[in-house]
Amino acid sequence: MIVRSKPSFKDIVFAVNGSILPRITPQLMTIALVSVIAIFAAREHPGIFARISAIPFTLIGIALSVFMSFRNNACYARWWEGRELWGELIIACRSFARQVSTLEDDDRRFLLRGLCGFTAGLAARLRGEDELVAIKHWCDIGAASGSPNRTDAVLYQIGRYCLTLVRQDRIGQIHYSVLEGQITVLSNVQGGCERIVSTPVPFAYSLLLHRTALIFCLTLPFALAGSLDWWTLLPVLLVAYTFFGLDALGHQLEDPFGLEPNALPLDAMKRMIEREMLALLGSQDLPPPIEPQKNVLK
Repeated sequence: MIVRSKPSFKDIVFAVNGSILPRITPQLMTIALVSVIAIFAAREHPGIFARISAIPFTLIGIALSVFMSFRNNACYARWWEGRELWGELIIACRSFARQVSTLEDDDRRFLLRGLCGFTAGLAARLRGEDELVAIKHWCDIGAASGSPNRTDAVLYQIGRYCLTLVRQDRIGQIHYSVLEGQITVLSNVQGGCERIVSTPVPFAYSLLLHRTALIFCLTLPFALAGSLDWWTLLPVLLVAYTFFGLDALGHQLEDPFGLEPNALPLDAMKRMIEREMLALLGSQDLPPPIEPQKNVLK
């Protein structure tokens, strides 16, 4: 996730880090090349593009911008839902830790390290990494290592442990129901995150937008070259930067759990939970918080 303050005038003019520009440079170079070709053609053969009016491009540009705003809103909604789900996860972990604060140290250690294992496993699962390796750093799920959903197996293990505490009369039924409520919240968070990952924005929807924006930007220079000459580059590149930039940004927001600069900082949120759980267990050797690197928080 990009973490920068409100851009100053200097940032607006010169900032590249945190900008979408590096992602769309090839497209802009292609549009610039086509524009130069159109300019030379208009100079060599005056009037060759006289019948190409800019009015249709105005109408198409308005429609395209509205269409693009709808897609970007849909992508941002996915990103924000992912952030809300991880916010619920953090709250549930803190609440669970508070609700087991009266248990014996060994019980608390098992349960709180289990929460760390669940969080690590969920982050790895959402990013297509090895769940088992991430979980084993915190807890052992035994025979469930071969489960198709190892992250859920951690929650199952935590729930079974709480049920064992009830059967041994170490916690009451009401206490157990409260803990089970937090486990249910964590399970809902995992299900919500998996739904976002497994249900991308429809391919045909994105493909239509990509094609329309590309055709629009490739043909626009031929409508302007005859009247603007070398000034054609300015409006064409500005329009291309806006359309391709919004398209690339929407693509990054579409997968909120990925590794793109604008994706959610799962590593930082996971580390925050780990530090808080270990601190509640009395550990003095806490892992350092993850800091932004070049204004990007992972």
